[in-house]
Amino acid sequence: MRTKIGHFFLTFLLLASFNTHALFNEGQARLESEKNTISIFKDSVNSVVNISSLGKLRARRGFFFSSSTREVVKGEGSGWIWDKNGHIITNYHVVEGADNFLIRFNNNKKEYKATLVGTEPAKDIAVLKLLEVPRDITPLKTGDSNNVQVGQKAIAIGSPFGLDATVTTGIISAKQRGIQGIGGVEIRGMLQTDSSINPGNSGGPLIDSSGNVIGVNTMIFSSSGSSAGVGFAVPINIVKKIVPQIIKFGMVKRPGLGIAIAEKRELAYFYGIDLEKGLPIQSVRPGGPSEKAGLKGLSQNPRTREVKLGDVILKVDGKEINDFDDIFNILYEYKVGDIVEVLYRRGSALKKAKVKLEEIKR
Repeated sequence: MRTKIGHFFLTFLLLASFNTHALFNEGQARLESEKNTISIFKDSVNSVVNISSLGKLRARRGFFFSSSTREVVKGEGSGWIWDKNGHIITNYHVVEGADNFLIRFNNNKKEYKATLVGTEPAKDIAVLKLLEVPRDITPLKTGDSNNVQVGQKAIAIGSPFGLDATVTTGIISAKQRGIQGIGGVEIRGMLQTDSSINPGNSGGPLIDSSGNVIGVNTMIFSSSGSSAGVGFAVPINIVKKIVPQIIKFGMVKRPGLGIAIAEKRELAYFYGIDLEKGLPIQSVRPGGPSEKAGLKGLSQNPRTREVKLGDVILKVDGKEINDFDDIFNILYEYKVGDIVEVLYRRGSALKKAKVKLEEIKR
């Protein structure tokens, strides 16, 4: 009997010891995760700013008096410090239509004025510049969004609903998402996160557990207008590519083939030309790179008015092209002056041409 009681008591102690050890490990792990979030927040929060976009409001003083204008806040968003020169990264839709900007830091009660350097609406990115740069300004570190893994930690800092210095945590839920951007062009390669992102978070940084910015928080999918756990961020590698151009030129120099694209639906409706695959060329710019490479657009018989299909682009450097989004996003990966191989169909024949990309004039 004593032996049974002894065995029972020993088993109980072992189980108790195991459960205590498990709880300790779980608590320790949770504490480590919390410590990381706290550390990242403390290191980053003073480099994240609140942006008030200002616009002019015209007001009439009376029937016999002239009108006057005053600046009013048109909207608010977030941003973050890019460099020691006072450049701030945010979203295009945060600054769209605004004339001037007021910037607030978490550790500074003063409001700073900023001006617009330039924008890239196709990627929903804008760059501002502080007119007065605080001495203790600290840029955020940028990471490599190509190395981001689904399931890894994601920290969002911003000003949702005007509440400055708000931090939320979650994970990277998915990569390579495509969402409809400004102007109807699809933004591809977006990061999806369940970190709570709400109105006012736009333009703020999405940060990994090492304290590196991996994306710029952009938008949410929600029927209510508030966070539903499905947010999106522009990958930092896209941002790192376009921001230096905006700072240098005030815009992004987009590369192009020197062609105009024919609308497939119009070809089918008006001329009975049906195309499942490829992108039909409507015209080539005289003297442009595609004309020099021998590509041709649509032609029309002056007597019969019959329209003849020109060249149909099938691939650019081995990547399939079927619509405008395809060619826009593929060419966006290149620079003006790069040479690409174009596979196209002329009649029943497949042809290839080397085309030097030119700058698209806007």
